[in-house]
Amino acid sequence: MSELLKYGGPVLWLQAALGFLAVIFVIERLLYFHGVRINVADFLLGISGHVRGKALAEAIHESNRAPGPIGRVVHTVLIRHHMERKDLRDIAEEAVCMEIPRIEKNLRGLLGVALIAPLAGLLGTSLGLIDVFTEIHGQSGEITPAGMSAGIFQSLVTTAAGLCVATAAYIFYLALLGKAKRLLCRLQRTGIEVVNLIVDSRSNTEIVSFREEVEAQKERETRTGKS
Repeated sequence: MSELLKYGGPVLWLQAALGFLAVIFVIERLLYFHGVRINVADFLLGISGHVRGKALAEAIHESNRAPGPIGRVVHTVLIRHHMERKDLRDIAEEAVCMEIPRIEKNLRGLLGVALIAPLAGLLGTSLGLIDVFTEIHGQSGEITPAGMSAGIFQSLVTTAAGLCVATAAYIFYLALLGKAKRLLCRLQRTGIEVVNLIVDSRSNTEIVSFREEVEAQKERETRTGKS
């Protein structure tokens, strides 16, 4: 490895830095997607039970405890349950849009590494060939294969390194972009389903908050005790 860095020159050091950045971006994104992973079906099943049972406070509390963007989107919609369907739908869409920067964080950086690495390899190739022709010109056209080897080796090493870094970075970029798109689709679907749950629960009676239920129960108990 030290020999490659020696013959590759500063361009190979640049590509090593790009590769290191790509590794950091990939690890950060993998940890993020692992941390926000949640069983959406089970989560919505618990939320729907609370909403249909008019226990809105419990639904809000459960959504606030859920990790990641899905919990935040559901919580944002639930705390505004008194609004009309159109307004709730707009709030759900806005909540999803607010999560996009977090979901797509460092993906552009990873794509940038995939685009810059082959250009850096091309730069190393050009510099290596310049060294070769400079050596030929300095020797009045007479140069041994050993004298040409350093420049040619630099050209090959930097080109290969650039292609390796770019290929790996782009493959991980596509994989992580797919994860991000799937998460966004789940967010949009979750927001719509929560809006439908809230609106459907109003078909018979309006949603009553947990605090109002407790106060009404205490009042009934007080009247029963007096009688």
